[in-house]
Amino acid sequence: MRPNRISRHCKRCIRVALKSLNQRAKSPTTSSRRSHRLFLKLYISGAKEIDIHGKRAIIIFVPVPQLRAYQKIQIRLVRELEKKFSGRHVVFIAQRRILPKPNRKIKNKQKQKRPISRTLTSVHEAILEDLCFPAEIVGKRIRIKADGSKLIKVHLDKNQQTNIEHKLEVFRGVYKRLTGKDVVFEFPDYVL
Repeated sequence: MRPNRISRHCKRCIRVALKSLNQRAKSPTTSSRRSHRLFLKLYISGAKEIDIHGKRAIIIFVPVPQLRAYQKIQIRLVRELEKKFSGRHVVFIAQRRILPKPNRKIKNKQKQKRPISRTLTSVHEAILEDLCFPAEIVGKRIRIKADGSKLIKVHLDKNQQTNIEHKLEVFRGVYKRLTGKDVVFEFPDYVL
């Protein structure tokens, strides 16, 4: 599918999945009323379908302020969407902006200092956190090879191994496509 078609299709499917999740969780408690209002306000900013070694993945970009709300229902929502998009993995990532490094030669001077959350390093770290959300990152190593290339080894929490182990190759390909960096995900037996 073309990028804008996949985005429109994802928006429709997310709306349907949110409604079905809302119907299942409907009860007269105040927390469910709050979550019902929250479900109605959620939207996505875009979607992209990529091919990773024969596997298809759909990256759904959400606004940064809504990321926490999506993460509360992400496990159920991903399960619903993977049923709808059979044979494709679904990943939620916040739509973040990287601002250029300020220098003296720039014509349009920045009126404010660049926030740390808009730096390239910070955005790439946040993408990595969003990518493997149900699992926490417990450690990270950067290995520089003799030819100068870098390899990032990410150690994930052992508790979530059964839930996300089958998606690690997809996570690796998505991170490579979005940032251009090589990454390897591991579940260490030891605690860092």
